[in-house]
Amino acid sequence: MDTTLHNSSEEALVAQLRAQDQRAITLLYRNYSAALYGVILRIVKQEEVAEDVLQESFVKIWSAFPTYDEQKGRLFTWMLNISRNLAIDKIRSKQYRVSSRTQPMENTVTSHMVSADGIRPDHIGIQEMTEHLSPDQKVIIDLMYFNGYTQSEVADELQIPLGTVKTRARNAIKFLSKLIK
Repeated sequence: MDTTLHNSSEEALVAQLRAQDQRAITLLYRNYSAALYGVILRIVKQEEVAEDVLQESFVKIWSAFPTYDEQKGRLFTWMLNISRNLAIDKIRSKQYRVSSRTQPMENTVTSHMVSADGIRPDHIGIQEMTEHLSPDQKVIIDLMYFNGYTQSEVADELQIPLGTVKTRARNAIKFLSKLIK
């Protein structure tokens, strides 16, 4: 192994990457993969998915390297932004949401959901209360509050107007607040 490559500075590494030196990508991966993997894993919360996104990140970093401008920021920051964006894109993808809903219960968001005061919604009976909602309201509340969807994502998922999602959610919350009192 070339020890000068191993001990090179960020500027030398950038120059080698610009020259598309295959050894530079190996060094880049060795130096930065653990940190990038940690950030990705915090976002996607599944090791296998995080590994895939990390691989995707390095492919994108290699192919997009000509767009890197060292005047705008450090190499690690640029790579971190690419990795973070790919991880966010992954969890927003329909494929990811569908596959995460088919995971065993212990792997889902709802089993790990804890509110700020440490109370899990299913422990205080909120999920059971949603059984009293109309089916249209229940599906929206389940997606938003127990699966972490935004109102826009619910509208996309159910293929209904955003205004309808907002109205049904508001009406459902009013109904549930009456049950709690």
